[in-house]
Amino acid sequence: MATPPENLAPIDRLRVIMAKLRDPDGGCPWDLEQDFASIAPYTIEEAYEVADAIERKRYDELKDELGDLLLQVVFHSQIAAEAGLFGFDDVAAAINDKMIRRHPHVFGDADTRDSETQTAEWEAIKAAERKSSDKGESLLDDVPVALPALKRAQKLQKRAATVGFDWPTADRVLEKVDEELAEVREAMAADDADAVAEEIGDLIFVCTNLGRKMKVDVEAATRSANAKFERRFRHIEDTLAARGQAMKDTSLDAMEALWDEAKRIEKSTTEPA
Repeated sequence: MATPPENLAPIDRLRVIMAKLRDPDGGCPWDLEQDFASIAPYTIEEAYEVADAIERKRYDELKDELGDLLLQVVFHSQIAAEAGLFGFDDVAAAINDKMIRRHPHVFGDADTRDSETQTAEWEAIKAAERKSSDKGESLLDDVPVALPALKRAQKLQKRAATVGFDWPTADRVLEKVDEELAEVREAMAADDADAVAEEIGDLIFVCTNLGRKMKVDVEAATRSANAKFERRFRHIEDTLAARGQAMKDTSLDAMEALWDEAKRIEKSTTEPA
């Protein structure tokens, strides 16, 4: 088969390319071997690469990463079409219908003036959709298990809060953070490894809830903390390398001094002139 004609709409050309890759007659052996489960990890990876490009403000890379993510949607849709389940147009139609249904203040008669009210209405519409579906009896049934742990924790907490299972204020959550930290200390004092793991998990879960109460995306906040740690650690590495010193031969106090130096440098570059 010749290269798909360039006069096709870009999305149509991508669909033709994907169909050819999956064609048993002359297609790509690797693509032909794939199924929903085998390419799901790539889908997750591509979503993270989109988030990474945004986090680093590399908008030149964002276009390519969004294209990679779009390919995953087309790939899944092609596999589904081959199995007689649904096609790409069905996927697009479903999200079109959902967006219209969930935005009655834009496409209907609802009168919503602020984002907070709109968010509450959005959750109410989603709850009604879940109630009318066959996704399960629990309020938590359709929170995806495959989500990153912090993201899933926040979604579980947010879902439970819709029926009033939530601390009323962030201060109450802080009290729970102190309580969970004390339980970590108790488990450590008892030298109980299993209990330590459990209590640290509880502490992280509650800290995640604190983030939710403060309207912080804990997944994004953790990525930011990771990046900050990496920047400051690299400063220690680079400084020691410039001095001809090895990290393994450097005291913790000396490395902490360089860490503080990295903090001061970051602060000086972000403060207004």
